[in-house]
Amino acid sequence: MSDPQDPAQPPASAGGPAAPDGHPALSFDEVVHQRTRLGILAVLAEAGQADFPYLRAVLGLTDGNLGRHLEILAGAHLIMISKGYHRRRPRTWATITIDGRHALDAELANMRALLRRLEPAAASQHPRTSRQPVSSAAETTGTE
Repeated sequence: MSDPQDPAQPPASAGGPAAPDGHPALSFDEVVHQRTRLGILAVLAEAGQADFPYLRAVLGLTDGNLGRHLEILAGAHLIMISKGYHRRRPRTWATITIDGRHALDAELANMRALLRRLEPAAASQHPRTSRQPVSSAAETTGTE
């Protein structure tokens, strides 16, 4: 049986929700949390639907890189891919699914939990004590 306070013990499910006392970082979903895939889900959550050229331009990706990330998200049922034509040109559109929206919301909630956990610690540390070395008596008095 693993102790949730023991950092040497792995969590029961690294991809799922962390234990109530577990660290929020343990509940990040590796499919969603990857930077490019998180960006795709965020753009689709805002726009509802986007075509391949738009996603490629907004996220600064190559065709192959974007295509692979779309495949991963579609395979996880977080987005739906549809193909068709626009002015006689083939187009690929991506749409966020309900599961994708829930996964994005959960990931954002996990990030907020991590921020809440870190903010009090950062605010309680005095900048001088956390970043600058303690000066010696010789430096303070000006003598050597």
